[in-house]
Amino acid sequence: MPKDPKEILQQYWGYSDFKESQEEIITAILTKKDVLALLPTGGGKSLCFQVPALVNNGICIVVSPLIALIKNQVDNLKSKGIKALALTGGISQDDVIDLLDNCLYGNYKFLYLSPERLQQDLVQQRIQEMNVNLIAIDEAHCISQWGNDFRPSYLTCGILRDLAPNAPIIALTATATPEVAKDIITNLQLNEPLVEKTSFARDNIAFSVQWDEDKNYQLKQLLEENNQSAIVYVRTRRLANELANYLLQHKIKATFYHGGLTKVEKETRLENWLQDKTRVMVATNAFGMGIDKPDVGLVIHYQIPDSIENYFQEAGRAGRNGMPSKAIIVINKADELQVKKQFLSGLPTVAYLKLLYNKLNNYFQISFGESSTEVHQLNFNAFCDTYKLNPFVTYNGLRILDQNSVIALSESFSKKTSIQFIATLHQIFDYLETYSKIAPIIQIILRTYGGILDYETKINTWSIAKKANVPETEIIKVLERLKKDEIITYSSQHNDIEIIFLVPREDDRTINMFAKKVEVLLSQKTKHIDAILSYIKNDTICRSQQLLTYFGEKKSNCGKCDICLKTPVIKDEVLELVKEAILQQLEKEPLSSRELIKIVLYKEGSIFSALQVLLENEIIEITATNKYKVV
Repeated sequence: MPKDPKEILQQYWGYSDFKESQEEIITAILTKKDVLALLPTGGGKSLCFQVPALVNNGICIVVSPLIALIKNQVDNLKSKGIKALALTGGISQDDVIDLLDNCLYGNYKFLYLSPERLQQDLVQQRIQEMNVNLIAIDEAHCISQWGNDFRPSYLTCGILRDLAPNAPIIALTATATPEVAKDIITNLQLNEPLVEKTSFARDNIAFSVQWDEDKNYQLKQLLEENNQSAIVYVRTRRLANELANYLLQHKIKATFYHGGLTKVEKETRLENWLQDKTRVMVATNAFGMGIDKPDVGLVIHYQIPDSIENYFQEAGRAGRNGMPSKAIIVINKADELQVKKQFLSGLPTVAYLKLLYNKLNNYFQISFGESSTEVHQLNFNAFCDTYKLNPFVTYNGLRILDQNSVIALSESFSKKTSIQFIATLHQIFDYLETYSKIAPIIQIILRTYGGILDYETKINTWSIAKKANVPETEIIKVLERLKKDEIITYSSQHNDIEIIFLVPREDDRTINMFAKKVEVLLSQKTKHIDAILSYIKNDTICRSQQLLTYFGEKKSNCGKCDICLKTPVIKDEVLELVKEAILQQLEKEPLSSRELIKIVLYKEGSIFSALQVLLENEIIEITATNKYKVV
């Protein structure tokens, strides 16, 4: 095996030279110096630890937060004939022992594992016995309480310094503010590290924010104007399905991707997109990490992301081949309220966690000071109903208790029942007449879940039971019958939660142990939402300049974003004339923005500006069919 970094690069990756700061990072590692590598998305982070690991004898330990990312990198290494393995979930204890033995005696070069695996005594013991030549902490921002994706389990990564004291550590991330970078160095105990920061600037990407109440129409227009490979990011599985179907109806080759698909479905859809058989991938953030498609020309965020960090990383999947590309957020007035409701109102406070923990113990009749080692079955909906708890906040509260090792939750916690009506409307009406006793339940389902005739939809059987005033078991029987009669497709996971209490009950004292971390989490989440909303609303400073300032860089105007290319401000007197013309038309009947553009003889930009002012002053409003009408 060649021992020169460039020879290894050529042999395994086919490149003749490193790009930008890769060579400097690798040289530092080979002199056993710690490194913090701050490289942009697509900046070749993995080569920074894979190449030096192949130069030296021994094995490289790689900690990564995502199973999909681990699998992707291990598969890529194996395809090049490099011995690599991963300790992921679902592996028996005996298999774990065998895999760790392979690391000791099988001449393996890479061991990938999650931070949770690193907490196991067996894993720690075996790492001490290995000839570790390098420790790589990928997505290192997860270790910082100031980072967007803070994971408490990442704090255990610092133990690797003790388990393999002679191995240098490289921490890698594409989304670190100066505050986060400082936290990474402290928590990983990096010793006078080389801090190598390649500018996060993506000069080939034109960033923009486009306001439009008819977002579906705007999405279609953008994709018709740009015929390149594209990603459309949404936040829910249902919307991914819905938008993909909308685009297909308008002759745009699209599909959807989310965490609820089977492994085969994910692989098939990804492969079709990579080979350009499908042009547009409508996806949740489950899609993209570790996926390298260089010719993505357009990334659209159909909903507001939860942070600048996540937005910049996802938008950065455009234009990896260096060609001009676009990253666009499509937004309307309702989106701001929605993002605040979804990401802020659902976060439990310390007081709520204390209440939740108290009710949880009372529910299972666990006394103060008592320990419980048994596995408890919790019907989540019944529990929330008993104590009048907000299900969304309670869900997040249980996750925080799990993250801080107060309880252990089963992995199937969040899985729910999914159905889709596959019979025609005529068949459904006939069925309702024939089986009149169960008709009210069917009608409640149809009224409650819009789109259930068109695509698979998650339903809450407990909520339906309450509306129908029948036991939940009765709802399950009806669903099973509908499936048998081929009226619906129906898939269900056991909806009870398995809970194990990990510490004795001490009520407030238990929560006080990590109360400050929760307060920091709340503060940071609010800060992240405020930052992305500020970016969206700021219409005076260049988009690239705003993004890079957030990450501690200075940047001149890009000359290509919507702000740099913005048309001159509309004069007040012209704006008043446009408003008057719009109101004259809306007095007659409600109209969409597209209809107004055809009728009102002013520039499109002037019409949208006038509509925005009229909406803000509550002179007009938007109907359920996306039309404007006078209030």
